[in-house]
Amino acid sequence: MVEEKTPPPIWVLAKEHFTEKLKNTTLKNNYFISFFTRNLLHAFVFIGMLISLSACGIYSFRDAVIPDNIKTVKIGFIENKARYVNPQLAPLLTDKLLQKIISQTKLTRTNSDDAHYQIFATITNYDPTQTVGVSEQQATTNRLTVTVHVVLKKTLDNKEQEFDVSRNFDFSANLTLNQAEGQLMEDIVRNITDDIFNQIFSNW
Repeated sequence: MVEEKTPPPIWVLAKEHFTEKLKNTTLKNNYFISFFTRNLLHAFVFIGMLISLSACGIYSFRDAVIPDNIKTVKIGFIENKARYVNPQLAPLLTDKLLQKIISQTKLTRTNSDDAHYQIFATITNYDPTQTVGVSEQQATTNRLTVTVHVVLKKTLDNKEQEFDVSRNFDFSANLTLNQAEGQLMEDIVRNITDDIFNQIFSNW
């Protein structure tokens, strides 16, 4: 004869149910506490890095890292002394560089010769005559090389820094130079401007 098991009292079942529910709730709470703690730790580390930069006399604004005693900048009109002159390039580069410095740093623009940073640049090469792709003895790809020489005067340190930025821009040999310039000009201005900005402000 098989004995029938007596079901546990209802209060025992209720206790087991609430114990299991409490256990699951505790696990969820522990997960959220752990998640919150990790992110809070990351925030403290980031704030600590900013404080360290400030203590070193440097401030960071977007991509630029600048000593905090540098307040003003003078940006000279970019000259064009290349053998082949594109009349649009110098004014476009000047305007783009000015906009980038004003929007991505805290520097105040001035025309004074006492500006803490004075930036002068010259287009020294604009060569659209290179052929880099040939198929069946015919040119398929031409290359335009643009080089700009930059002089950075650091008035407070009484120092000068000079450097060149150069970029190659390829275009189809089926295009005339005017057509290629129309397609490439935006890329030329953006890339050359970014290279000048990074050399001055990101390599501190």
